[in-house]
Amino acid sequence: MAKKLVILGAGESGIGAALLAKQKGYEVFVSDGGAIKANFQKELEENAIEFEAGSHSVERILAADEVMKSPGIPEKNEMVKAIRAKGIPVVSEIEFGYRYKGNSKIAAITGSNGKSTTTALLYHICKLVNEDVAMVGNIGYSFARQIALAPKALYIIEVSSFQLDDIQYFKPEIAILLNITEDHLDRYDHQFENYIKSKFRIIENQTAEDYFIYCIDDETIVKHLELLTINTNPLPFSMKQEVKKGGYIKNDQMMLKIQEERVTMSIYDFALKGKHNAYNTMAASIAATT
Repeated sequence: MAKKLVILGAGESGIGAALLAKQKGYEVFVSDGGAIKANFQKELEENAIEFEAGSHSVERILAADEVMKSPGIPEKNEMVKAIRAKGIPVVSEIEFGYRYKGNSKIAAITGSNGKSTTTALLYHICKLVNEDVAMVGNIGYSFARQIALAPKALYIIEVSSFQLDDIQYFKPEIAILLNITEDHLDRYDHQFENYIKSKFRIIENQTAEDYFIYCIDDETIVKHLELLTINTNPLPFSMKQEVKKGGYIKNDQMMLKIQEERVTMSIYDFALKGKHNAYNTMAASIAATT
């Protein structure tokens, strides 16, 4: 008997997950408390996926084996509360997509600022040397949609804290944490610490074979790292100090040191100008070099 998957929310991530789930033989039902965009409705109809808009069929939703919750829906939502109370497993779209990625590799980028820029920059670099790469997540197609329609060997994923909140096994080979500033605190009980923990979930499943690229100039990141035992390979980047492994800027030169390799580049050759973009460029460059 097919596993019943209910998808809560019919935005890009919800539709992407629905397409992938249908392809993988799930019994799929999409429920959105609001309106569903015409193009998304068309896709659901064309793929014979049942859906509803404007309300939730509570009984049917609570009969699910699993629920994929769109990242925009908060925990305080009444439907989500009912799902949690029933003990139905809830996953995010990136977690659902991860199940079906096969042998593909993942570079995931998060941070309060600069995610889109760094994701696009890393994608551009990888595209120059590897045709079989896609840029997904908060930028472009959802991860699940890309897997369903055009799987690639490498996924560059922009991920938000909301997407990380419901992961279980999701593990990027390369995780980038750019910075953490107070943001979205209404979703985290107005506790900055909860938001920080959410961001750090990007590395919770990483192993000694993976890489964690992070800004060592960010006080919040450094303080939280002191509380953790990490299993991955740390590659910090800085504009204030030299690092043994990772990247730093000194005398207008970006120095990258990964394994035995050393790469040097003038900051005047950066395509993107400005201090924040120097950080983004270092992060993307380190990721591309690993």
